[in-house]
Amino acid sequence: MPRVSAGARLHFGFCNLSLSHERLYGALGLGLAEPRVVVDAERAEAVTVDVEASGADPAVRDEVREYAALAADLLGVGGARIAVRRTLPRHAGLGSGTQLAAATLAGVAAAHGRDPRVRERAPALGRGGRSGVGVATFEAGGFVLDAGHPTARFTTDRPADGEWTVPPVAARHAVPDEWRFLLVRPNAAPGRNGDAEDDAMRTAVERAEPGLADRIGGVVTRRALPAIAEGNAERFGAAVAEIGRLNGAWYADEQGGVYRPPVGDVVASLSDAAAVFGAGQSSWGPTVYGVTDAANASAAATAGERALAEAGVDGTVSVAAAAADGARVTERE
Repeated sequence: MPRVSAGARLHFGFCNLSLSHERLYGALGLGLAEPRVVVDAERAEAVTVDVEASGADPAVRDEVREYAALAADLLGVGGARIAVRRTLPRHAGLGSGTQLAAATLAGVAAAHGRDPRVRERAPALGRGGRSGVGVATFEAGGFVLDAGHPTARFTTDRPADGEWTVPPVAARHAVPDEWRFLLVRPNAAPGRNGDAEDDAMRTAVERAEPGLADRIGGVVTRRALPAIAEGNAERFGAAVAEIGRLNGAWYADEQGGVYRPPVGDVVASLSDAAAVFGAGQSSWGPTVYGVTDAANASAAATAGERALAEAGVDGTVSVAAAAADGARVTERE
């Protein structure tokens, strides 16, 4: 019985939301070793789903059933028995939807001895429409900058599912083994998703100030990419934090500020912590990331707990390494 295991991802922001530039979006992010989604699949002639993951949202069953049925249709097979062993927090800024969809597709394919061709088929599952980071980290982990979409073909309205290709990877770098990523997840409402996300993105694109993209491009090419290439965690953390702050200006009207409440208070607290080299909001949040390293991981976790207390909210704090590889497909007896 095949088992598919895939790590979460962080999303640092986009390079451009303005229709004045040739390419739209262009996302930056990286894969995490933890937390993970784990899906078992067994060959069958129809789709059945069992969710055994502790604390899983009830909606996961219906989502996986839909993904599995689409996967079976795309692969030309009858179906599969799917058991969801672990899930990612839904709509928390960790890529739960893309990782679950891709893991389900890969599981159904493995159960039938087929090639999942995740990048090719992700659009039919409704994934990879704006950001290609989730698909790219599912494929091979690491830090990813994707190339975005031609603005003329992908404007304010997202095309129908299947009518796009996942943005190609423009740059990928392995993340140094000693780097760590603080994850602070306040107990707050889920991030934007579905129609609400589409509406918010449409508004942000329509109003996007083109000069911000030029500033972000400078940070990406002169700071973030050199820092990851040289393995300098301090400079990388400062660079991605700045990219997040600049992105927040595009979304301020939609989320109530540069960061959504209470993320701003958490980020402000972490920004004062010596063990955290840069902090920001992953995607629509509420997860806050902090860049650190193995030597500072314990102090960074303490800073995360303090940040929640200072913001007056409960939540969870963890520290994870980056994913050195993509999703893993193994055989279980």
